Amino acid sequence: MEIARHDRYDYVPLPDRADYTWPNGRRLAVCLCNNVEWFSFMTGLGSDHTVPGAAQTTRNYAWRDYGNRVGMWYLFDLLDELGLPCSHNLNAEAIRNAPQIVERIKARGDEPIGHGRTNSERQDGMDEDEERALIAQTTEAIASAFGAPPKGWLGPYIVQSPVTLDLLKEAGYAYHLDWPADDQPFRMRTRAGPILSVPYSIEVNDSPALVFRHETARDFEAMMIDQFDEMMAQSARRPLVYTVVLHPFVIGQPFRLRALRRALAHILSHRDDIWLATPGQVAEHVAGLPDGVVP
Repeated sequence: MEIARHDRYDYVPLPDRADYTWPNGRRLAVCLCNNVEWFSFMTGLGSDHTVPGAAQTTRNYAWRDYGNRVGMWYLFDLLDELGLPCSHNLNAEAIRNAPQIVERIKARGDEPIGHGRTNSERQDGMDEDEERALIAQTTEAIASAFGAPPKGWLGPYIVQSPVTLDLLKEAGYAYHLDWPADDQPFRMRTRAGPILSVPYSIEVNDSPALVFRHETARDFEAMMIDQFDEMMAQSARRPLVYTVVLHPFVIGQPFRLRALRRALAHILSHRDDIWLATPGQVAEHVAGLPDGVVP
């Protein structure tokens, strides 16, 4: 077969890269990435807690809505209790329909990140004009609610079309989270200049782990801890970004929240040795490094 290729970045293996540090000499950045999503009732795409690809029903709509009605508030209280920053990937429809969540994010000083109009649709099947409109509508919703446009983007279902990177750069985005190719930030080419890719885990991510692979809350707790401990050890050699990805309709179930609480307590026992950051803070730090340090 003929091998298809992209031209977005070059192959630069981890040992061939320049060394640098995060603020205060830290070697491991820790980012909590939460998803605030809104779904179309009984139509379009949407997760199901029993089987992948299930039809849209009142049951699985209500299960997802639990996250906005209840799970998100449990999670906010836990983050406040532990003094943890967080980023929130926001559907524009969630901003419109759940303004109390927006106000709590603003009060906490957390980072909003563009996450499309709704998770009932994907952008990878859209034509360029439709996708440009989706990005513009999401950007405007966040700018209106938060007083400034978002710096970062995560596509619904973590997918991109062939021109998504170009459209994001042209819309003023500094970074995206859609390419889980690395544990360090790296730059990608667009037709309007480079855009930064910031790490975003699809492994230490409650939705694929707990919903699609049917792993348990204790499995996820162990994943978080093992990933953290190993990355702490590896970061002695090079700077790394550890991310945990959360969805309130998944992790916000009380029995899972208890497991998250234990895992975060383990991570925070190393609080003096890590940089608690948001993806936007990681991107901002990288922007201040000398040219050529980040591939």
